[in-house]
Amino acid sequence: MPDRLRRSFFRKPADRLAADLLGQRLVRAHRGHRRAGIIVETEAYLGTIDAAAHTYQGRRTPRNEAMYADAGHAYVYFTYGMHHCMNVVAHSADTPEAVLIRALEPAEGLEAIRRRRPKARRDTDLTSGPAKLCAALDIDRKLNAADLTSSTRLWIEPGHTITPDRIVRTPRIGIDYAAEWTEKPLRFCLRNHPHLSRPAP
Repeated sequence: MPDRLRRSFFRKPADRLAADLLGQRLVRAHRGHRRAGIIVETEAYLGTIDAAAHTYQGRRTPRNEAMYADAGHAYVYFTYGMHHCMNVVAHSADTPEAVLIRALEPAEGLEAIRRRRPKARRDTDLTSGPAKLCAALDIDRKLNAADLTSSTRLWIEPGHTITPDRIVRTPRIGIDYAAEWTEKPLRFCLRNHPHLSRPAP
């Protein structure tokens, strides 16, 4: 089994995990081939208190059940009838917090990634958004609830150490409905990175 992040890495509040995931390597394995990228942008969703979270006020449905799993599981959902988004479950079982993976820097399997994203005009656009990276790495609902500490199809490997001065925090994207949670700085980005979903000040 390849070196990968252990359960203890994920057992922390989502806002801490969102920062700590920056620089780590997300790996998708399929038929003996690897596609991977360095995580450069994340968003934290703080569970039952967070008006933007799928588990706000304790909401629990078949769709979001994976958010109630132990830390280190994948929560993959389908949105707008066409896109998948991948989250990493944080904290602990029945404390439904998660981190949305918003952007990657492609690191392995670049030709395969390009084939899965034929409309991308440049390499910096291949995985610069949550739906884009799921399309590029072939992440869909079949991987929902995958245990990232043991799965042979999807996991996260240790990557670069990121110092705090390289991290920028901004409000999350596309959550205008979330009242006072709209402006909370729960988006985490690598400063000036070319693969971000949108620039961060």
